[in-house]
Amino acid sequence: MTEQVLASWNEGPVRQAILDYVERATTPGAAFVEPADRIATFDNDGTLWVEQPLPPQFDFVFRTWEREVKADPSLAARQPYQALLQRDQAFFEGLATQEPEAVASLLEAFARSWAGTTPEEFDAQVREWTRTVRDPRFGVPYVELVYRPMLELFDLLRGCGFRVFVCSGGGRDFMRAFAEETWGILKENVIGSAAGYTYTDGRIVRSRELLGGLDLGPGKPEHIFAHTGRLPAFAGGNADVDVEMLRSAAFALLVRHDDDQREYAYTKGAEASLATAEQLGWTVVSMKRDWTTLF
Repeated sequence: MTEQVLASWNEGPVRQAILDYVERATTPGAAFVEPADRIATFDNDGTLWVEQPLPPQFDFVFRTWEREVKADPSLAARQPYQALLQRDQAFFEGLATQEPEAVASLLEAFARSWAGTTPEEFDAQVREWTRTVRDPRFGVPYVELVYRPMLELFDLLRGCGFRVFVCSGGGRDFMRAFAEETWGILKENVIGSAAGYTYTDGRIVRSRELLGGLDLGPGKPEHIFAHTGRLPAFAGGNADVDVEMLRSAAFALLVRHDDDQREYAYTKGAEASLATAEQLGWTVVSMKRDWTTLF
């Protein structure tokens, strides 16, 4: 491996643990992983890009819902529209920590808002958002707040025969709109909570149905297996909703947000994952200590 591998990672036990695992997995021996089984899966929000003060997808959908409430004021009595109008902090915290009930109400509204649209129409809306909307703290488009060290990890894994997938509780089709240019990952390698589709009059259009349930907690390994026919050899996450995916992998990497200068420092929504990491010996990344640069 060249010295350019994981160039934004400081020398230390975390970087070495990753390199050692990849070496073992690709070298004949007790820990060898057959090429077909070299599946690597990663959460998105908080693992691949900034998720505070709210995951970026919420910025995208909230802008649409504000317009919808103006057009139909009766929506103001329903969640998540009500929380948006009242600036309900408790509801927003539930979204930030990806509490299933809060996320379910969001995804149901999401399905209603875009039911009947084609993939091309939805992609165009997301791409317009990525071009024109900026993160309020950093002042750049959200797609520029992807963690460079994780992209370097993708490169390392792909170079060693792993197929890399993103597996998020967020919207699958939202992520697919920018996956190829932002992560270098094909659309078909993006797994997430998703609406169903119907084929009508020669067109694929979104339905109101949620396909296969939420991609959170146990839903993550369930969706991964349904999508790939395998469970991951390598998995990366940052929160309690990633625990089941991390437990299903041979090598688990947990990103800890402890850099309040370059990003944010918090453990809310990650308490159980940090405790499990200590119990099971997962590799925990300190953003402050292990990464020389973030974005």
